[in-house]
Amino acid sequence: MSLEKYHGVIPAFYTCYEDDGAVSVQRTRQLARYLVNKGVKGLYVGGSSGECIYLEKEERMTMLEAVMAEVKGECTIIAHVACNNTHESCQLASHAESLGVDAIASIPPIYFHLPDHAIAAYWNAISAAAPHTDFIIYNIPQLAGAALSVELLREMRKNPRVIGVKNSSMPTQDIQMFKAELGDTGVVFNGPDEQFVSGRAIGAQGGIGGTYAVMPELFVKMDELIRAGMLEDACKVQYDINGIIHALCACHGNLYAVMKKVLELREGLCLGGVRAPLPGVMESDLPQIEKCARTISEAVRKYCA
Repeated sequence: MSLEKYHGVIPAFYTCYEDDGAVSVQRTRQLARYLVNKGVKGLYVGGSSGECIYLEKEERMTMLEAVMAEVKGECTIIAHVACNNTHESCQLASHAESLGVDAIASIPPIYFHLPDHAIAAYWNAISAAAPHTDFIIYNIPQLAGAALSVELLREMRKNPRVIGVKNSSMPTQDIQMFKAELGDTGVVFNGPDEQFVSGRAIGAQGGIGGTYAVMPELFVKMDELIRAGMLEDACKVQYDINGIIHALCACHGNLYAVMKKVLELREGLCLGGVRAPLPGVMESDLPQIEKCARTISEAVRKYCA
């Protein structure tokens, strides 16, 4: 089985809202088209950057349907399907498979700290609901409250549909350990955007990240440089990206609200805000957001012209 379709830049997709706060099919399709036209390898739909824990199950289905209607067959689609209970997670998994996604993904169950055998049972139940679809483990211990161990990954690999790990823990050593366990028959995605180069250098074949969509040109350029063995040049792009991420996080509004506003300023994409309780953009944030938009545009001209 070829895993090449998972190698490269896969933005974590933002949920797009109408002005009244409802999930917007039209704006979702516009964002999907924009990103595919920028040359990304795929889209990761319904994850942390998609505010998944604040959406109803039906809203998540609507968003994935809109993405698939717009770009199915043009890029790799990974649907994050985890909910706070197994039943609804399985419903989302089955729905995703019916649409023809390339893979489904899931964090571990959150809030209650469950033992590894219960986490494995949760993931395997979700995978069984999509029996013809690849399964990717999403490791984000700083938010989920549970960390993927090599032992749990080894147990999950008994399920032949488990093909990889989206690793959003900070130590790049985790990527190395997961890559060693998976070998050539699995894929590891770098999660922390600030370490795209270092994650790739130590073994990740691709990346899935929340800031990719606000500056896709820069991440695509980094991927090109890494593939060409030009790590020093890739690091220069990474350093500028990290400065941009720091500036984006300096606002009072939630990062995703800020990035949607940047996309509105740079690209004319109106994607709405974020869902409460996430804080929206404040009036006092606008000068900083405008500065971020200019800085991204300058970096794109610098590296991608």
